[in-house]
Amino acid sequence: MRPLYEDNHIIIVYKEVGEIVQGDKTGDKPLSETVKEWIKAKYNKPGNVFLGVVHRLDRPVAGLVIFGRTSKATSRLNKMFRDGDVHKTYWAIVQGCPKEPQAELVSWIVRNEKMNKSFAYDREVPNSKKAILTYKLIGKGDNYSLLEINLKTGRHHQIRCQLSHIGLPIKGDLKYGARRSNPDGGISLISHKVEFVHPVSHKPISVVSPLPDDNLWKALAPK
Repeated sequence: MRPLYEDNHIIIVYKEVGEIVQGDKTGDKPLSETVKEWIKAKYNKPGNVFLGVVHRLDRPVAGLVIFGRTSKATSRLNKMFRDGDVHKTYWAIVQGCPKEPQAELVSWIVRNEKMNKSFAYDREVPNSKKAILTYKLIGKGDNYSLLEINLKTGRHHQIRCQLSHIGLPIKGDLKYGARRSNPDGGISLISHKVEFVHPVSHKPISVVSPLPDDNLWKALAPK
């Protein structure tokens, strides 16, 4: 857990691969608890520390997570996420190279709860939800490419599912067709940048994530 931005109302941290944002049935310690402990120690706070969870990142994904430090900021951030006023940019290393250097992908996604997996279709099918993202090719190697991705909808495993559907599985993502796993058990997808207007001060906030300490990321990332 690395704090990258902090004020009285919000904190933005870097989530490592394997961390869960909020407690789940695994019983593993969530990132939210780690952040609470960090705030408590830093400010010598007695009693419980308030921390509002306003969005999540899949466990195998690294990158930026925003938390609310006050109930006012948390409720406003929740509304901003619902209204699409928080702009998140993802970077993904995928197997192969896209046919188009940039494109909008439109699919209909069906979530299978038992498998914890989503399936993409080119047309509407029963129980499907429309999923839209845009990608841009920003780095290219012999076997892998680096894509910059912006979501227009927020569906379950959307980036992983839609990229796999067009033959570009994310490196390490066995669930969606990658050839082999990554050494750290994660997938090569990061929440790279967040931009929004501060819910209380109304100042523009822009935070960029560090890249994973990995030679392929360093080789493919724009210099």
